[in-house]
Amino acid sequence: MAESLTLEGTGWRRIWSFISGAGMIAASVLTIQHFYGANFPESIFKGAFCDLSAFFNCDASAYSAIAQFRGIPLGYFGLIAGALVALGALFPSRAFERTNKFLSLFNALGVVALFSYSVFFLKSLCLICSGYYLFSILSFVLFWKYGLAGEEQKPWISFFGPSIKLLAVFALITLAGAYGFQQFYAAKRDAQLGGVAARVVKEYYTLAKVNNPSLISPFWTAKATERFEDAPIRVIEYADFLCPDCLLLYQQLDRLKREYKGKINLAFQFFPLEAKCNNVVEKDLHPGACDLAMMAAYDPAKFNRIHDEIFINFKRARDPEWRAQLAAKYGVGEALSDRATTDLVQKIINTGAEYEKTSDKFAHGIRSTPTMIVNNRMIIGTLPYPHLKAIFESLLAGGEKSGDRRFMENWVETK
Repeated sequence: MAESLTLEGTGWRRIWSFISGAGMIAASVLTIQHFYGANFPESIFKGAFCDLSAFFNCDASAYSAIAQFRGIPLGYFGLIAGALVALGALFPSRAFERTNKFLSLFNALGVVALFSYSVFFLKSLCLICSGYYLFSILSFVLFWKYGLAGEEQKPWISFFGPSIKLLAVFALITLAGAYGFQQFYAAKRDAQLGGVAARVVKEYYTLAKVNNPSLISPFWTAKATERFEDAPIRVIEYADFLCPDCLLLYQQLDRLKREYKGKINLAFQFFPLEAKCNNVVEKDLHPGACDLAMMAAYDPAKFNRIHDEIFINFKRARDPEWRAQLAAKYGVGEALSDRATTDLVQKIINTGAEYEKTSDKFAHGIRSTPTMIVNNRMIIGTLPYPHLKAIFESLLAGGEKSGDRRFMENWVETK
């Protein structure tokens, strides 16, 4: 009998093939869960958060353009691939093994493409996705070494011997499931504009009010009134230029600032998560974030242009050479040695220590980015655009109430 991965007499190979398929299934399920948790949190107080560093970051993948295709999370296709491998090990046949060998080649090519996209374009790597990559490569190697070949025995041509009937059946099952996920995605998206958004507003008003920081940053990205407290919508945004979730919030607030022009004051409160300039929280995640803060603060007249350019070029901003070019372009090269600038930025950062603890793991209330104080109520983390819009609409409608919670966050601390 020809060498085989799953047929009789290959017990240990079948076990390893099953393990690889089961691993692909588990990683795919976690990826799908994180995708929905990040993009459609069911509550302000719970959600998804996975940001170990600027590089090891699952949120960047969950928010990226390739996280879903027409509403179908990419993890679904990994789930199907893993299920076929596991089923092929449990219910082996020659046709099933040849078909899985054929599919393993394309799955491996997809894994290489996704890994390359993450590392070289997103400049980050999702640890959950990496688990899928590893199990996929293991499966591919097993099929390459032991899988039944087609008529040709040459290494690469040997992958091309699938059962057309099985491929057709697998394709129909995949399409049916994809349609279901597509409908679920649409329902989740619509829910953000209805029931979930209404609950988020209700939760927002349960929060106890907090004071504004003793020093509100003079660097505003939206200005409706001369005095900060006079606008109907007031947002103090503690943010880090190299924080992936801050990028998402920047995109949401950029849209909202246009929609609520003349009604919103938005102060950008520097809070780089880098030990070089931030002693309020013990996190050293984003090298270069302090330098960017100083450059943005050096000339108030240029702040908004620098602020936008950094976020628009978010991935490039991690590169010291790009930061040097930015400094030269705007004539802010002396920012890092200018005492007035460094003192001002330091004072703004230090206001984060004025808030009482929001976690036993950290000494002060401002301990992550982004953190927003919206009309004197603290929101830790990001919120989807429909949720923020619902809160803003309620504030304009005069929905102010008293609350009893100290703060809210839409992700669970994992560090």
